[in-house]
Amino acid sequence: MLRHVTKGDHVKEEPVRQRLLAEATRLFAERGFESTSVQEIVLAAGVTKGAMYHYFDSKDDLLHEIYARVLRMQMDRLTQIADGPGTLRQRLHKAAADVVETTTANLDDSKIFFRSIHLLASETQKTVRAERRRYHERFRALVAEGQRAGIFDDRVPAELVVDFFFGSVHHLGTWFHAAGPLTGAQVGRHFADLLLSSLGAGDTDE
Repeated sequence: MLRHVTKGDHVKEEPVRQRLLAEATRLFAERGFESTSVQEIVLAAGVTKGAMYHYFDSKDDLLHEIYARVLRMQMDRLTQIADGPGTLRQRLHKAAADVVETTTANLDDSKIFFRSIHLLASETQKTVRAERRRYHERFRALVAEGQRAGIFDDRVPAELVVDFFFGSVHHLGTWFHAAGPLTGAQVGRHFADLLLSSLGAGDTDE
């Protein structure tokens, strides 16, 4: 059971939580989830096990949060884009480019998670898949809306269009490098162009 934390305590103690996440991310990336112990994480973060268990119930909980914080950020951004100004073509293009750019900006988090998700407890896996499904459903709604309106080609079901697109996004960790010839933003624009072209709507009027 977590103790009650006042607003002042939260402001003062939040860096501890961030240090734990940062060091867990680094160690999981370097050594793998299974090969990294809780003791190694707390030593690297300069905190006690008690401090870690104040914020996280387990190593599983740490791994979940490493990915969940990125997904929450992406969901917030997708909602703003989907409900924001612009034509449907422009909003879908912006949403597609954004998920690629934010994934490349947080590549370690994504790589660690997809490499280790099968190691999580089954209930945690269900929670994560439900969180990711909500994101995909919001994204798919843009595609489906355009297909119903005749803006996008509807010969391929929206579900398959989105699954194909995100298969490529989830594969970024195997080849993208920050020091490579293309930035995350550039790759994002290319991916978005390909998505719109596959839907017969390559011109975003931008």
